Amino acid sequence: MTIITSPTHIPVMPDEVLSFMQIKPSGKYIDGTCGLGGHSKAILSNLSNNGFLLGLDIDDEAIKICRKNLSIINSNFHIEKKSYSNFPKVLSKLGIKKVDGILLDLGLSSLQLDSKSRGFSFMEDSKLDMRFNQKKGINAAEIINRSSMSELADIMYYFGEERRSRLIAKKIFENRPIEKVHDLVSIIKKCTPPNKRNKTMARVFQSFRIAVNDELENLKKFMEKYIKYLKTGGKIIVISFHSLEDRIVKHCFRDGSKSGEISILTKKPIVSSKMEQAINSRSKSAKLRCAVKI
Repeated sequence: MTIITSPTHIPVMPDEVLSFMQIKPSGKYIDGTCGLGGHSKAILSNLSNNGFLLGLDIDDEAIKICRKNLSIINSNFHIEKKSYSNFPKVLSKLGIKKVDGILLDLGLSSLQLDSKSRGFSFMEDSKLDMRFNQKKGINAAEIINRSSMSELADIMYYFGEERRSRLIAKKIFENRPIEKVHDLVSIIKKCTPPNKRNKTMARVFQSFRIAVNDELENLKKFMEKYIKYLKTGGKIIVISFHSLEDRIVKHCFRDGSKSGEISILTKKPIVSSKMEQAINSRSKSAKLRCAVKI
């Protein structure tokens, strides 16, 4: 199988994705989080002209880049600005009832993390936005400045598993308004020992990003309905990057297995190789789970 990657984006575990997916040249596939098109290119490269790839994303900038990257390979694809949780509506519009495989690569794309203006990274000062879809919804600064102290603590505890959530929430509450990345970073530094600051900042930023984009609810909605749209023998692959996502996927796969609808192909989540981790640091926290419809 051929894998084509972009010099600006390295997809996570591409070999494992293709190995589990077992692309049918004339099959129909969904990349529910197409981003810059790393995995989409790998899938599209293994489709014949009779095959079809549907890519979904809600980030305008990513969609433009993905379309350009895929058009170099073939034209038998369609990119739609929609959340992956709304994929049934897109399939209906395209007249597709079922597909041979669905892939989700959750969390941030390299484009979002490297952006110096969207507030995803605590390394770059900018407005605290964190929205995947910049034309819809409230941003991180609005959530931080409108929420009660207990709501702030709950966001950080439940979405970031941050033990210092109540202390950080108290300091945020006392120093509002918080508008910029460095405003939040400064508060976290005051609440955290130097040797724990980076991990704490990563958890806090993750928690507000999840809250802004309603990420866990979107995943739950998707997991409730994906089986209906897979053909018999169709594969579902989900790559997650933190325990909250992985837990949802694990439990939904378990329920689907108990009901006899799917067979789990990964008894334990697949992790990236040491070699891949050395090349792509983002892959270090990635966990891949796969199941097949029976």
